[in-house]
Amino acid sequence: MADGRGGGAAGGWLSRERIVASAGYNRWRIPPAALAIHLCIGMAYGFSVFWLPMTHLIVGAPACGGGFLSEMTDRACNWTPPSLTPIFATFIAVLGLSAAVFGGWVERVGPRRSGVIAALCWGGGLLIAALGVRLHLLWIVFLGAGLIGGVGQGLGYITPVSTLIRWFPDRRGMATGFAIMGYGGGALIGSPLAVWLMARLAHGGAPGVAGAFASLGLIYAVFMLGGALGFRLPPQSPGAAQGAGDDHLPANAAWRTPQFWLLWVVLFANVTAGIALLAMASPMLQEVFGARLLGLSAAASLTAAQKAALAASAAGLVGLISLFNSLGRLFWASVSDRLGRKATYAVFFILGALLYAALPVLGHLGLAFAFVAAVCIILSMYGGGFSTLPAYIADVFGDRFVGAIHGRVITAWSAAGVVGPALIAGLRQAQLDAGATKARVYDGTLYLMAGLMILGLICNLFVRPLVGRSSSHVEPVAADGPAGAAEGGAGSGLGLVGALAWFAVAAPFLIGLFIAVQKAAKLF
Repeated sequence: MADGRGGGAAGGWLSRERIVASAGYNRWRIPPAALAIHLCIGMAYGFSVFWLPMTHLIVGAPACGGGFLSEMTDRACNWTPPSLTPIFATFIAVLGLSAAVFGGWVERVGPRRSGVIAALCWGGGLLIAALGVRLHLLWIVFLGAGLIGGVGQGLGYITPVSTLIRWFPDRRGMATGFAIMGYGGGALIGSPLAVWLMARLAHGGAPGVAGAFASLGLIYAVFMLGGALGFRLPPQSPGAAQGAGDDHLPANAAWRTPQFWLLWVVLFANVTAGIALLAMASPMLQEVFGARLLGLSAAASLTAAQKAALAASAAGLVGLISLFNSLGRLFWASVSDRLGRKATYAVFFILGALLYAALPVLGHLGLAFAFVAAVCIILSMYGGGFSTLPAYIADVFGDRFVGAIHGRVITAWSAAGVVGPALIAGLRQAQLDAGATKARVYDGTLYLMAGLMILGLICNLFVRPLVGRSSSHVEPVAADGPAGAAEGGAGSGLGLVGALAWFAVAAPFLIGLFIAVQKAAKLF
């Protein structure tokens, strides 16, 4: 498929040259396109809703007992959770690897073509996963959701980044915060939808997992294709691409600098600690506070109804931290436009270290509200670290190759996605083997997370810009487009299409927020 107009109908339709905006194009039409993609791939955070139903697909069949490799092809037994949860680790690992491998290609071909392929991979991957569930072949589920879906995740994640930064050079953080907020909020929409679909499409006593996968695959493919079609490049982009020089460090040069690896460790530290807390938040709340969460003494025996109430409170915490994870992405990224990216990350690490170290103390004192508040603040900064990163990269290396560099830096996320859950599981078991009570089993892990924050803070102190400009020195931008690109007038309004695009992404997101708030209310 050629990059230019002469490369055939599809090549011309998807090419960079075809999507350069005319003067007066309103830049606020671009964020909905980014949100459309990230709200779909953000379902990655909600995949845990499938694990339990996928262990009951064959009514009356026993659980598989032959181990992970045996379950890949065994069609006569029910899959087990230890064999299903690696699907998440697979597509997070593939996300980082595909973003690193294809980041430069995304920059060359533009956001429309990469967005279309991301839609086909993520939506198509879920359709293949549906086939795997229908045939009861776990290896097909891994192929679809894990490998092919992971490529869609990686392409979809980095596709909007450089485009948004070029449209909003004065608000780099806020612009990327819009898109990456969608990734954090995707589970707020997708999780309840998936639960509803599995119940609605259940058959013969078995949950409708295959139908849910297929339905989500089609919905996401259509929604993401709409987002891809909505991308436009600012008018100066082709000239800027040709004029890249000292103010734009290419990805192949950037990754050889100490600054690249400092940013890599900064992201790795923040994400490892955050993923570990995400993985243990619900069981930690129940085990640390137990009956005290219901206003009873710690030694009180719980009835079945009280245990259900405790589980509902823990589910409320999951909804609450999902809310803070999503909204924190836009909040902290916007803050970074005024405070600066380096200073914002310093806040993450200093405040994070203090809060991680305080969590064991708050738990032992029985201060549940303060404990939950600390967890929510930490998870808002976890999300904020993702959304602030692309603008930080642009500040350090310039914005011309930010998509390619960003793709390589987020391999730290892939590494953290493997290390974080394994770390928490290993340390928890070690504490139990050493005789620690359940109320104190997380103390060592939380103190280690505080240590990771200090490591991130030290690396962040040494980050220096390698180009002659930063987010503190940008050209003023007109309300309707990049400097010099928009002339105002009748064509500068958002228009009916732009308004509908905003409605299409805002409506499901607000519904997801409402559901999350309802769940969080159970905590109190």
